[in-house]
Amino acid sequence: MPSRRGFLAGLLAVGMAPAASWADLGTPAFLSAGKTADGSHVLAGLTEVGEVLFQRDLPARGHAAAAHPSRPEAVAFARRPGRFADVVDCRSGARLARLEPPSGHHFYGHGVFTPDGGLLMTTENDFEAGRGVIGLWDAAVGYRRMGSFSSGGLGPHDMLLRMDGPGIIVANGGIETHPDSGRAKLNIPTMQPNLSYLSFGGSLDEQVELGQDLHKNSIRHLAMHADGTVAFAMQWQGDQGTDVPIVGLHRFGSAPRLMAEDDPRLRNLAGYGGSVAFSENGRQVAVTSPRGGLVQVMDTDSGRISAEHRLADVCGLAPGLGGLISSSGTGRIVQIGYDSVTPLTQAPIAWDNHLIRLA
Repeated sequence: MPSRRGFLAGLLAVGMAPAASWADLGTPAFLSAGKTADGSHVLAGLTEVGEVLFQRDLPARGHAAAAHPSRPEAVAFARRPGRFADVVDCRSGARLARLEPPSGHHFYGHGVFTPDGGLLMTTENDFEAGRGVIGLWDAAVGYRRMGSFSSGGLGPHDMLLRMDGPGIIVANGGIETHPDSGRAKLNIPTMQPNLSYLSFGGSLDEQVELGQDLHKNSIRHLAMHADGTVAFAMQWQGDQGTDVPIVGLHRFGSAPRLMAEDDPRLRNLAGYGGSVAFSENGRQVAVTSPRGGLVQVMDTDSGRISAEHRLADVCGLAPGLGGLISSSGTGRIVQIGYDSVTPLTQAPIAWDNHLIRLA
């Protein structure tokens, strides 16, 4: 009988070796950027209960990540206004590529692969032209830059694959920035955020804006339920202490719904939605606020706040364990139930803004 080594060598010889997959890493459930106790920046893969399966070095602070749908490969994005996106082999930790946007552009911290994994799309600021763009990268040919198209607005931040057909949904925050001014926001009086539904070719199929009284509510982060409902989290750029809605829901072809519009507890979020996620059954949508040290859970049918949980420096949020999973800058990973919080793990890593769910 041939040995296992000989059998694998034979497969390699005829090009039939099994392709690497996320199962080779223990099938991680989440990705998150973080900062270790010695000050190093990493991208980590986590189990369903928040245990660290692997961690890979990053050159600077990360924001979010995009996981390749089949290969154990992830793209870790720099925090705005960063100019790196590292493609990491999550098995070995090797950097497969470093993506740098064209001159006059910077990344906004988010990206997404097409379902077949052949194309990576990135949210970018074309700051010299004062417009938002979606960058296109060929993942099959070393992540070669292919071009870009308009995001449909200014300050594109998060984006997701559409459920109603091929394409993407982009959260255009509406804020103009320029790296010469650091993270300063240059157009608050005239900002106009929107939610844009785009085809993979860049055509605009639908665009959603809120009323003029909410034009300073920057649409930043997105989540999607299996039925196609999009949740969007906002960050208020107007006067503080205002009870403005921070979460909205939208279905393609319909008007947006703003959650908990008249609830004074909205003030507890300090005008800042850090991450948004649906529970697995879609009956709740939740938002984190690191500024408020709070998670608010809302009922998707009634739109009312059903629970609040105080969690220091909380930001990452994703569906999991029959409800929601959240991470924080204190290193805690917790399970959020309908009316309870259950500690899961405590890591020596300060988790960054987002907890990215793998399929």
